[in-house]
Amino acid sequence: MRYRCDTCGHGSPKWMGFCPACGSPAALAEAPEAPARGTPVRVARVVPLPAVGGDAVPRRPVGIDEVDRVLGGGLVPGATLLVGGEPGVGKSTLLLQVAGALAGAGGTVLLATAEESTAQVALRAGRLGLAHPGVLLAAESDVDAIVAAADRLRPDLVVVDSVQTVAAAEVDGTPGGVAQVREAAARLVHFAKQSGVPVALVGHVTKDGSIAGPRLLEHAVDVVLYLEGDVERGLRLLRGLKNRFGATHQVGLFEMGDSGLREVPDPSGFLMAGWDGEAPGSVVFPSVDGRRPLLVEVQALVSPVVSAQPRRSVRGLEVARVHQVLAVLDRHADFHLADRDVYVSVVGGLQVRDPGVDLPVAVALVSSFLNRPLGPTAAWGEVGLTGEVRAVAYGDRRAAEAARLGVAVAVGPAGNGEDRIRRALCRAGLPPAS
Repeated sequence: MRYRCDTCGHGSPKWMGFCPACGSPAALAEAPEAPARGTPVRVARVVPLPAVGGDAVPRRPVGIDEVDRVLGGGLVPGATLLVGGEPGVGKSTLLLQVAGALAGAGGTVLLATAEESTAQVALRAGRLGLAHPGVLLAAESDVDAIVAAADRLRPDLVVVDSVQTVAAAEVDGTPGGVAQVREAAARLVHFAKQSGVPVALVGHVTKDGSIAGPRLLEHAVDVVLYLEGDVERGLRLLRGLKNRFGATHQVGLFEMGDSGLREVPDPSGFLMAGWDGEAPGSVVFPSVDGRRPLLVEVQALVSPVVSAQPRRSVRGLEVARVHQVLAVLDRHADFHLADRDVYVSVVGGLQVRDPGVDLPVAVALVSSFLNRPLGPTAAWGEVGLTGEVRAVAYGDRRAAEAARLGVAVAVGPAGNGEDRIRRALCRAGLPPAS
């Protein structure tokens, strides 16, 4: 006889009134016995790879181009999607608009909400202009009841908002716990595979940024989408972090407004609208998110200290990356900013993780320090600790996107290879430090 913890799965040969592994106060539950030796074992069916065939996966477009771009063309029958993001970023709004688009094209969507009443969802749908009879609502927290309704209706899409608020009656623990989330997701995934009905799960992030716990659901689902953006601003970025049916790391850009999320088909033009580069400390960075080029403005402000401790304020970038650029400028370019307040920001509220942002940050810092505007200038390149500027991927695509928006000067690693920080700053029109 073996016993197992319903929270973390820890096994023990004897019963205990608590879990010694995770500290859960719940008693260990009896686990099924392993098959005895000698019991016949079913042999898996094995087929040669060429006999399986490589037919294209059928897809159904949802009717929102930016969502279809991230999904790789649309929904796949039997696929399970996980849409994560911080509270208030627009996950429920996005999926409600997807449901409305599918219903407007003649489809049927079952929207199961355990966080809101049907009246609350209907109020939001009316505000968004999405009152379609093909969107069916169910205010239900029992995962088995949701699966039974979906099995009877067989809609074109099932949306569960959210997976942390539904539960299985016979599983111990509260909704949102590890055992409940795992079991609820497993039953919904099983239904999707068995019926061929796509299922979309909404997952809230934890304090460390993971969706519904540390990697708890990402392994179980087929597609992981992450909606991010500054909740105080209008921009939202939909990222594809995992896709078993297509390419990953695709992005879609939206603008949040009173009527919901509006697609932004030309992100670079939208982000750079009204920019002229005539202010010191401003430079364009042609980032590549996934395989999609996005022009963003990197701003820097270097000012005299106003307190005993110089201040460092960073928004939209990794703080450690900015500190590294400051150290390289001090050591290899003789621009000493240790006794200055430094502010660095990416305009628009986007989070930039591209290593090619190092050189734009350095150029913007020196431009602000010298109080010298650069005009329409774009820069990209990874700055190493020894002062070299290394090439980053998609250099040609970055240059083409900058030229499309009319940016006259483009500064990158010479010959798309290794360069030095001093030489790169001079090509940007910034004189060496005196």
